[in-house]
Amino acid sequence: MNTTSRPAPTFRLWLMMVLEFAIWGAWLPLIWGYMGAAIADGGLGFTSNEIAWVGSAFAIASIMGVVFASQFADRTFAAERFMAASHLVGGLAMLGLHQVRDFRSFFGLMLVHAIVYVPTISVSNSIAFTHMKNAQKEFGIVRMGGTIGWILAAWPLYVVLQGKSGAEAMTATRAIFLVSGVTSLVLAAYSLTLPHTPPKKTEPGTGSIAWLKATGFLAYPYLLVLFVVTFVDAVIHNGYFVMAGGFLASEQVGIKPEWIMPVMSIGQVAEILTMTVLGGVLAKLGWKTTMILGILGHAARFAVFALLPQHQAVIIAVQVLHGVCYAFFFATLYIFIDAAFPKDVRASAQSLFNLLVLGLGDLAAKWLFIPLQTRLTGADGAVDYRQLFLVPTFMALAAAAILLVAFWPPQWLASGAEVEDDRETEPQIVA
Repeated sequence: MNTTSRPAPTFRLWLMMVLEFAIWGAWLPLIWGYMGAAIADGGLGFTSNEIAWVGSAFAIASIMGVVFASQFADRTFAAERFMAASHLVGGLAMLGLHQVRDFRSFFGLMLVHAIVYVPTISVSNSIAFTHMKNAQKEFGIVRMGGTIGWILAAWPLYVVLQGKSGAEAMTATRAIFLVSGVTSLVLAAYSLTLPHTPPKKTEPGTGSIAWLKATGFLAYPYLLVLFVVTFVDAVIHNGYFVMAGGFLASEQVGIKPEWIMPVMSIGQVAEILTMTVLGGVLAKLGWKTTMILGILGHAARFAVFALLPQHQAVIIAVQVLHGVCYAFFFATLYIFIDAAFPKDVRASAQSLFNLLVLGLGDLAAKWLFIPLQTRLTGADGAVDYRQLFLVPTFMALAAAAILLVAFWPPQWLASGAEVEDDRETEPQIVA
């Protein structure tokens, strides 16, 4: 960690996060309707399989990010230059998405964007951790910028679309790619002004492949347990976005379609507030308890969905738990990774866990919950949401129990100490 006497560039890191997640938030909420809408209505007219392929671009990119991109971010290029180059290419690809309308070109450009964008999520974390004085206290505030950026990008477009339909709505929707692309180019330029974060050089004779060395640390039981629990929580987390929209619009809950996005955004506003207290919560409760509370947030929310679907006010109110779910587990996870892994593999370690959060967990959620929801849909089209939501409820309870029983990080991590690259107990690299 940075130990110089200069003050931490907290605002600059916060603004980096605002731009980083504004890129993603601009297009993700609205792209699905644009892809599925008929060509005559101004959409792309993609089939469900084509939409699924586009939706899988981030999962593909997360795998490639572990194997390829983070090696350069850790050991080859300065992190801020990696960010600049990645967002330049990603911004141009996103602007191209505004122009193309055939599936092959659209998927190709989205894949290019995802391949260069996904690693920057880990690299932006790495830059922040390198230049913060106290990650446990500061990361929540810095990462809060990402949530604000997402809202700032997504909400104005939502407001613009109010009252529009058909071709007029789709024409307005296409602006998501312009907003995202321009923001990416702005971040590319801004990245060059970020604090210099040089690559971490390794000693002769040490492992030369950063992601492989990071994987080797899963030989430690506490990191392996955290890896498994992260996958389960990522499936639950991504499952929420797969199932929540249809549930909120169902006859049982009765929320009007135009209000679904604002209702779901309550969780993002709560996330901002939760991030501000994360440092204090971590200092008081520690790693394990904080992460368990994050997982139990999922269990509570899905239990309410399952057992109280006709209580609309309760369903809306429980959205605030999203802030607890994200900040207390995922944000805490990123802080823990920075503390537990050596400096020369931290971006790769972040990418390794992001492989679960953005990639494998997302894919597993789609393959688990979409077929399950289909099986629980009756002939009248009504979904048995009670049975559906009890599945992630018990998954969350099981994950919390595993963390409680099996997650025992070493004592030195409690004090924020760093793993030394040359420590004698470092595990052997495993394939």
